[in-house]
Amino acid sequence: MKSLLFFSTLLFAFTTATVNVDTEASQIIWKGYKVTGSHEGTIKVENGELTFDDGTFTGGSFDIDMSTIAVTDLQGGMAQKLEGHLKSPDFFGVEKYPTATFNITKVVSRGTPGDYRVTGDLTIKETTKTIRFNANVTEEGGLYVATADVTIDRSDFDVRYGSGSFFDNLGDKTIYDEFELGIKLVTKK
Repeated sequence: MKSLLFFSTLLFAFTTATVNVDTEASQIIWKGYKVTGSHEGTIKVENGELTFDDGTFTGGSFDIDMSTIAVTDLQGGMAQKLEGHLKSPDFFGVEKYPTATFNITKVVSRGTPGDYRVTGDLTIKETTKTIRFNANVTEEGGLYVATADVTIDRSDFDVRYGSGSFFDNLGDKTIYDEFELGIKLVTKK
């Protein structure tokens, strides 16, 4: 009888919680590179959730509203021109593909509290690829904050405009295939 009571207590001591992401407090910062420099900006998180088992990060997913791509390193007409081009079929085709998604398939502790190796499926323009990156998850004021720096190869998702991998003789018009995402997800209370 004591072992049954102990097992029942142990079973209820471990809890799984799925917590929604606060889209206003969360952010994604992007940075793309070309031969002659770089550009950067933001994209908004549309929705998402993170899962924890007894306080340990174990999974989740989030959607990115591709129509919110904004350029922050240019002003006025130059920023609007680049934003329009990034939203066009040359790049992300946001009219046809308004949402990108990321679903976590595996989380492994890196041995230090809060540090994880994350594996998941990223879908951009209906193409899904598995990506891996390091993430840090902390608890701040009763909220979880997950951060990660992720490098993506856009050519894996059929985003080929200006890519030296697909077009010859681009010279200083070449846009590098890899771009960076600085992801910060903050949960709701």
